[in-house]
Amino acid sequence: MLPSDVALAARRPDRAPRGPNPADRAWSVGLHVLGGSILVLAGLITVELESVARPVRQLGLVNYLFGSAWDPVSGLFGALPFIYGTLVTSAVAMAIALPVSVGLALFLSEMGTKRLRPIVGFAIETLAAIPSVVYGLWGLFVLVPLLRDPIQPFLGKWLGFIPLFKGPPIGLGFLAAGIILAVMILPTIASVTIEVLKTVPEPLKEGALSLGATRWEAIRMAVLPYARPGIVGAALLGLARALGETMAVTMVIGNSPEIHASLFAPGYTLPAVIANEFAEAVTQLHTGALAGLALVLFGLTVLLNAGARLLVHAVARGPAGAQT
Repeated sequence: MLPSDVALAARRPDRAPRGPNPADRAWSVGLHVLGGSILVLAGLITVELESVARPVRQLGLVNYLFGSAWDPVSGLFGALPFIYGTLVTSAVAMAIALPVSVGLALFLSEMGTKRLRPIVGFAIETLAAIPSVVYGLWGLFVLVPLLRDPIQPFLGKWLGFIPLFKGPPIGLGFLAAGIILAVMILPTIASVTIEVLKTVPEPLKEGALSLGATRWEAIRMAVLPYARPGIVGAALLGLARALGETMAVTMVIGNSPEIHASLFAPGYTLPAVIANEFAEAVTQLHTGALAGLALVLFGLTVLLNAGARLLVHAVARGPAGAQT
């Protein structure tokens, strides 16, 4: 630095540090308000549902949640068949959709040819855009007849010794609803998984291949462990949608408030019974019972989201978390 520059710098007064920019401060406040409004909205929903469901208290919380009889005419309201139906259909959907979605994601990101990838990707995007009622009509007129004959008779013949596959092949039931849900949540899981697989570093795969691993071994030992937290998150996101699906499930599940071990049997889910009976509820107790079902569904969703965060955090502490 020249002596003239030193003298010029010495004559300059020290500038006081500037405070926060007003625009930045306003932006920060706005973001905090928006974030807090989500919590306020969730609280308002909970308070309103609890207020409407207050008449159910006269039944007793245990009797309401674990009762199996639902007869509005007799004043009997048990939520257990609907909770059971929701969990069973969601479990069937996840058992079908998760491996297919991960396989499609691997095909589109790792294995597929350049000509087939756009075609398969467009098909997945189309599935995501189809309305729920269209899925329900497809299930009612195409899937249910196929399940009635020949799929359910075949399963009953060869797997009838398992309680899941016993019973008359009527088509409508838990299995039909689970398959419909699997098709509906498949685009969600596949799309998120594809984006997760794109984040896998190329040197990680190249390193596995350079050590002599085959293409599949590189995917199994390098790609999938790294992407495991994201795949778990995608699966739980799809499960959240399966829990709340209404119209398509209502059209194919049979709408019978009973608990059966067989997947061939008809059942009911929480969203389906709320949609079917809310307009016909004429007593405060009936309306309160339906609001209580909505509160139970809301609670299941909150527990699912909390469990998803814990599960993703636990999975990320494994091989994938160790790489970051």
